[in-house]
Amino acid sequence: MTIPQSAAERIMARIATLAAISEEPDRLTRRCLTPALEMAMVTVAGWMQTAGLTVRRDTVGNLIGRYTAAHAPARTLLLGSHLDTVRDAGAFDGPLGVLLALAAVEDLSARGMRLPFALEVLAFSDEEGLRFGTAYLGSKAFAGGFDPATLDLRDTDGISLADAIRATGGDPAALAGARRAADDLIGYCEWHIEQGPVLEARDFPVGVVTAIAGQSRIAVRFTGQAGHAGTVPMAARHDALAAAAEFVLAVEARAGQTAGLVATVGRLLVEPGAPNVIPGHVLLSLDVRHADDVLRVAACADLAAIAQAIGQRRHILVGWAVLQETPAVACAVGLTALLAQAIAAGGTPVQSLPSGAGHDAVVLSTLTPVAMGFVRCRAGLSHHPDEWVAPADVAVALAALQRFLVLLAAAEETGSTETQRRGDAG
Repeated sequence: MTIPQSAAERIMARIATLAAISEEPDRLTRRCLTPALEMAMVTVAGWMQTAGLTVRRDTVGNLIGRYTAAHAPARTLLLGSHLDTVRDAGAFDGPLGVLLALAAVEDLSARGMRLPFALEVLAFSDEEGLRFGTAYLGSKAFAGGFDPATLDLRDTDGISLADAIRATGGDPAALAGARRAADDLIGYCEWHIEQGPVLEARDFPVGVVTAIAGQSRIAVRFTGQAGHAGTVPMAARHDALAAAAEFVLAVEARAGQTAGLVATVGRLLVEPGAPNVIPGHVLLSLDVRHADDVLRVAACADLAAIAQAIGQRRHILVGWAVLQETPAVACAVGLTALLAQAIAAGGTPVQSLPSGAGHDAVVLSTLTPVAMGFVRCRAGLSHHPDEWVAPADVAVALAALQRFLVLLAAAEETGSTETQRRGDAG
């Protein structure tokens, strides 16, 4: 199979088109259930329809494009990623996976070719969790893991998730029945930029993901006492920001004690936030990840104890609220082997690696077996405006995805796919 360079260039052009759709004029930000994300969804839906897919939207705004099989009844393979972004984002995180999947289906459609299974290209409305503080809202609704309690979450403007869904034409009450039936599913395959430096350091254009690290998201609040910056002696202060600062350094130190553990404080909200007032309240975000759930949970327990100790010593109240616990996920053995075979068939050595970042595949693994491919990104940079992927690497990934579909079709016709033999999600 020749490398689809022209298709890769079309993907790059589409990524540029989507990158221009933002809530903010000078940087890329697309939160879930906003006009900017809706515009991106409508744009991709148009490309899907032109390619011959049947398009629908679900109640939380996910976009689903279906390409039917050569015959019925048939099973279904899910492909895709997400279209929402972090604040001041790069252009490739999420959209690359959606557009690679769409390009593979476009190629089939252009050749008038149908596979022995149907394809559904998914564009999830919320993976990053930027607007409401909890990730995977889109894939959780699709996979049936949506927690109704999250409908009460509010964004920084005080808008609840339930109201945001209503504002975009969805029905919060319908979320309970939004789960995609699993009976006909073969699995889910997601392509994504690596968001790390391994592939570039080893000079591999693509890689195969073996597992996805577990993740904890925690809100930590330090409550002291605000006071005049000029009149309260240092020894009499209950400075919430000083306590938070000590905790931030403790997070860094604790993460360094366990191989493979990463922990990040990415946001601090300081109140009252005046230059001449001692901070009385600080709310910070804590993100802890590891491929071993036991080690991750132990680290979170240690950090909770450290926060309480800091609070006791400084006479500061400490609040600890777990917003999200996502277990580590092992990718399905059979689908991953086919993906590796597809990469090797193109002359690229197979590089296997775990993912430290979370992906929609984490949630989809509760519904069906999952596989993931990574595409090299420059300097390992992601969640940053300079995020970039070479068109040649996009072409390698697209060719690998096309070969994967051919290999899976052969396995499906002979009844030898892993899920048919054992129902094993890996």
